[in-house]
Amino acid sequence: MDSTDRCEPAGRAWIAEAIRRVEADNNRSADTHLHVFPLPPEWGIDLYLKDESVHPTGSLKHRLARSLFLYALSSGWITEGTTVIEASSGSTAVSEAYFARLLGLPFVAVMPRSTSPEKIALIEFQGGRCHFTDDPASIYAEAARLAERTGGHYLDQFTYAERATDWRANNNIAASIFEQLALEPHPEPSWIVVSAGTGGTAATIGRYVRYRRHQTRLAVVDPEGSAFYDSWVGGDPALTAPGSRIEGIGRPRVEPSFLPSVIDRMYRVPDAASIACMRWTSEVTGRSVGGSTGTNVWGALQIIGEMRERGERGSVVTLICDGGERYTHTYLSDAWLAEQGMDLTPHLAYLRGLLAP
Repeated sequence: MDSTDRCEPAGRAWIAEAIRRVEADNNRSADTHLHVFPLPPEWGIDLYLKDESVHPTGSLKHRLARSLFLYALSSGWITEGTTVIEASSGSTAVSEAYFARLLGLPFVAVMPRSTSPEKIALIEFQGGRCHFTDDPASIYAEAARLAERTGGHYLDQFTYAERATDWRANNNIAASIFEQLALEPHPEPSWIVVSAGTGGTAATIGRYVRYRRHQTRLAVVDPEGSAFYDSWVGGDPALTAPGSRIEGIGRPRVEPSFLPSVIDRMYRVPDAASIACMRWTSEVTGRSVGGSTGTNVWGALQIIGEMRERGERGSVVTLICDGGERYTHTYLSDAWLAEQGMDLTPHLAYLRGLLAP
């Protein structure tokens, strides 16, 4: 009888210790605050912001990076000494560099040469190395090529985001939202509003509310220049677009982790509205937030306006994805806005009028 044994006790022991380290990080930092947004009480509608900026790496992508590492470790794709590679110039790469350093693994982020110095510095601070390409569209192929050349593992967030996260529970973001709302006036939210980068967060929440038999609806907000909205409306997964100026969300192509079937509503949000809402949210809450948070809150306000017109009461939840300190030279810079030809004035007037006495 032929037999081949590939069991490696030392390798399994390393993986067990690596998973323990990642899970220990989860115990320390998985849950995040759910802030009440100050809406007029007479509206009968409560808006909550789940603050993902308080994770150790400062963004919602900390959850995704943790899930991607656990998925790869459990699948046997990452072992001791594996070079970990990702196609990302943003918050995902920052968070993945953190976990790679936690496990003593080299990490390479493949990104366009035009990536801002602030993002490069954050990745390098976490111990990652940046590999630049001249063509932004080539980052996926270049990451795969590097992984093959080094014998490393390409995490591929855009493919694996929706399957790496345990949407049934395991302290995912959806489970956390419902647990934190348990003692609120409207514990089952009418809507949860998120934006899509990989599509993984929307997939996790959409699956979870169905699995738990909640009546909560999921709205996805998409910035201008992104392919997701038009693809969802027209049902064309091959559709492409120029790409988004709101970092971390919107994509020039429909990513594999974007699941249109779990989404109840989509909105396209102008970039000027996203950035105006980012600034206004900081004014109203005293919390520094990034551009994708502005997109989220803008979408939530549209839903709340529709609820008020129908005389509905209830709760709406959206996310603070990261902090505004990452955007000092872009969204918080009036000079940058002028270069981009964006006028925030009408959007800020609308927003400030919402809560005026």
